[in-house]
Amino acid sequence: MEFSLFEKREKPLIEAALIEFLDKGTYSKGTLGQAMRYSLTAGGKRIRPLLLLATVHSLGGDTTKSYEIATALEYIHTYSLVHDDLPAMDNDAMRRGKPTNHKVYGEDIAILAGDGLLTQAFEIASLGSLPDAKKLALILALAKAAGPMGMVAGQTEDIEGENQQVSLEVLKAIHEKKTGELLRFSVYAGGVIADAPSRVAMLLNAFAAHFGLAFQILDDILDVVGDSKELGKKTGMDATLNKSTYPALLSLEGAKAALENEVVGARKTLVQISEYYQTKGGQFDIQLLSDMLDLLRLQQRRE
Repeated sequence: MEFSLFEKREKPLIEAALIEFLDKGTYSKGTLGQAMRYSLTAGGKRIRPLLLLATVHSLGGDTTKSYEIATALEYIHTYSLVHDDLPAMDNDAMRRGKPTNHKVYGEDIAILAGDGLLTQAFEIASLGSLPDAKKLALILALAKAAGPMGMVAGQTEDIEGENQQVSLEVLKAIHEKKTGELLRFSVYAGGVIADAPSRVAMLLNAFAAHFGLAFQILDDILDVVGDSKELGKKTGMDATLNKSTYPALLSLEGAKAALENEVVGARKTLVQISEYYQTKGGQFDIQLLSDMLDLLRLQQRRE
């Protein structure tokens, strides 16, 4: 299946699920619920839940059993953006072309809205028709990916790295946690839901590592050359905060080459997965995830 068709089918279902779970809460009409809704409905590519669902589909799994985990994942991603935008963090005034949460509701409510999104994510992940053993494995993996061994650790190291130049190796390690862990979880969760064999799970992990790093390198490049209106946020923030980035360490052309290298590496792992299934008499929809890789190519990326 082409990704454009898959996205057209699945993205509205994701959007509906995000609000469906929010509306079930008694708080949803109050200030807290309004602030949570504001950021959940601010738009975005929904790359993480789409990557999760695409992995399930590519492996022949049932996407209808995946929406709770996919929704929980997007709740956590949204909370991280709300907190990232705060004055104490990146101090951003715009997100996806709209004023950031704290600009609308104040810092105090924005912090609490992020807290609400984060904690409700795990409630949502516990729902649905997946076997309890799978739910437990996914909740555990999601907590690790989002917490002090994953995304939060990367965010901390990113802050500590401001106003100094870190090595390329250190920068890669920071971004593997800050950006890569939730993307890696997307692919891991798809493999769990679709019952991927151990060999395929290993290859999926390698694919996710390449995908996550490519995603971050592109984000760094776009902060330099991107259009703020197209991106929906202010560009040049990395330089303002004096952060080490791939363009800063490798030059803009070097960063573009590094991006292409990660895309090529990810595509090779997809070919290996396809070859594995061929030897086992099975099928793997290589096009869907391959199309998602194409979204990371600079000339095709649009926010």
